[in-house]
Amino acid sequence: MTLAWVVRFGMPVVAPDTLPYAVGGGLLGGVAVLVWWAFFSGAQRVERWGGLVLIVVALVASSKLLHASIAGGMMGLMFWIYSIPVAGLAIVVWAVASRGLSGGIRRATMLMTVLLASGGWTLLRTNGMTGGAVSDFTWRWAPTAEDRMLARTKEPAAVVVEKTAEAPKVVAPVMAKPMVRWAGFRGPNRDSVLRGVRIETDWAKRPPVEIWRQPVGPGWSSFAVEGDRFYTQEQRGAEEVVSCYLVSTGKLVWRHGDAARFWESNAGAGPRATPTLHNGRVYTFGATGILNALDGRDGTVKWTRNAGVDGGIKVPGWGFASSPLVVGDLVVIAAEGKLVGYDLATGVPRWFGPEGGSGYSSPHLATIAGVQQIVLLSGPGATSVTVEEGARLWEHALPAGARIAQPGLTAEGDLLLSEGEGRPLHRVVIARGEGGWTTEERWNSNGLKPYFNDFVVHKGHAYGFDGSILACIDLKDGQRKWKGGRYGHGQLILLAEQDLLLVLTEEGELALVLAVADGFTEKGRIHAIEGKTWNHPVLAGDVLLVRNGEEMAAFRLAMPKR
Repeated sequence: MTLAWVVRFGMPVVAPDTLPYAVGGGLLGGVAVLVWWAFFSGAQRVERWGGLVLIVVALVASSKLLHASIAGGMMGLMFWIYSIPVAGLAIVVWAVASRGLSGGIRRATMLMTVLLASGGWTLLRTNGMTGGAVSDFTWRWAPTAEDRMLARTKEPAAVVVEKTAEAPKVVAPVMAKPMVRWAGFRGPNRDSVLRGVRIETDWAKRPPVEIWRQPVGPGWSSFAVEGDRFYTQEQRGAEEVVSCYLVSTGKLVWRHGDAARFWESNAGAGPRATPTLHNGRVYTFGATGILNALDGRDGTVKWTRNAGVDGGIKVPGWGFASSPLVVGDLVVIAAEGKLVGYDLATGVPRWFGPEGGSGYSSPHLATIAGVQQIVLLSGPGATSVTVEEGARLWEHALPAGARIAQPGLTAEGDLLLSEGEGRPLHRVVIARGEGGWTTEERWNSNGLKPYFNDFVVHKGHAYGFDGSILACIDLKDGQRKWKGGRYGHGQLILLAEQDLLLVLTEEGELALVLAVADGFTEKGRIHAIEGKTWNHPVLAGDVLLVRNGEEMAAFRLAMPKR
C-alpha cells in the first residue's frame, strides 16, 4: 500500500512527465491491495470476502450519485482512478486499527469505513484539472468562481490600482498607445512573436505595475486588442458572451450574448477560442459552434452562423476551440478537424475542406514553396488546403491523436508539428515539384513535446513547454539544449529583439526567461492572477493583459531607459 501511494504522489513530484504512469500505478496498487485482502490477508473469510463485496457494492452505488464533474472527469474514469486506491488504503487502515476490537464492533467499523471511503466522493465536485491531470476537488455545494461573479447585483467596476509592491498608490489610468493592435490569437502571424518592443528586465528595480484587475467569466479565450479596446470571450450563466473592455481601465464597453453554454469536466465551462479583428469587425467562434461577425464599435450582429450545423459536425468532447482566421475575403474556422471558409462580408459558406479528425488546433496561414496556404493539425496529422477553394494541397500523417498546439515554421520554410501530449515534435520538409507536393520528415524529437501549450521559433531554436518544464531544442537536429524552470502548463510570448520569453505560468505567475540556447536563465518572476491559467497573454504596447477562467488583469511594463 505504501509503495502504491509513493508511486501515485511521489513520482510526479520528482518527474512531472511520469504522471500518467503514476496514476496507473496508483490504480493498480489499489487493485493489488484489494486482491491481497481477499486472498492473502489472513483475516477471517467473512471479513475478507464480505469486505470486498461491500467495497464493490458501495463503489457502484456511489458512482450513481456523483456530481457530473467527477462522473465525467478523465473520460468517465476519474471516480474509479481515485476511489479504488482510497478504498484499498481505507481497508488496510481499518484492519490495523480494529485488531483489538470484538467481532461485532469490528465489522460495524468496517461498514462505516467502507461507506465513508466510497460515499464521501458524492459530497465532492471538481473544478477541473491542471495540465498535469491534478484534480481541483472542493465541496459539492461550494459556489464556483462563476457563481460568485454572477451573484453580484451589477457589473463590478474594475479595481484601478496602478501600484508597485514598494509603493501602492492610486493614479489616473493612462491609455494604451492608440495604434497598438494585436489582431487575434497569438498575434498577427499566430506565432506568439512580438517584434519592435523592448521592456525593462530588472524587475527587482522596476517591476510590472498593476493597472487594474476584475472578475471575468470562465473560458480559455485570449485577447484581441485595437487602440484602447480589447475583446475576449467568456461564459456568463446560460449565455456565451463576447465582451469589449477598455485597456486603460478594464471598464466594460459592450457585451454580446448567445443562448449557449458548453461545459466539460476537465476544463470547465466557456468558450475556448479567441476573437479576431478585421476592418472594424470582431469575428468569434463559440464552443458550441456559433460563428459571429460583430461590429467592433457596439457589438451589433452583422451575421451569425453555426459551423456545426453547416458542416453536420457534432460538438467535440472539449468543444469547438478554433480561433477564426481572416484571409482575403474569407474567414476560416476549423470544426473538429474540418476547415470551413465563410464569406467575410455575408457569412455565406464558400467552401468546406477535406474531412479531418479529432482536433482543437486553429487554421494557420503559411507561405510554403511560394504558395499561400492554410495548414491545420488534426487527428490524422497535418493537412494543407488552398485559400481560394479549400482544396487539399498535401497531407502529412502522424500517429493518431487529438492535436491542440499550432504548427511552427522554420526560417527555411519547414514545418514543426506536435504529435500531442507527451509525444515528439516533428520537423517536416514540404516541397513542390513537377509531380506535385511532397512531405518528408527530417527528424522527430522528444526534447520538446508540446501538448496544448504553444511554442515559439527563434534564431534556429524552438522554445516551449516540455510537460510542465520549459525547454529549448536546436532546429538542426532536434537535440535539446536545455530544460529548466517549472511553470506548469502555461503559455508564453517571445520578444524577439531582446531574446526574451515572457512566460505566464499555469499558477498565474509572470516570469522573464532568456531565449538563448546557452542555458536556462530566469530573470524575474511576480504573481499576477489567481487560479488555473491556460490563456495566452497579450502585450499591447507597454500594457500586458492576462486572464484565466476567474479573473483578468492589466500590468504596465517599464520600458528601458534611453
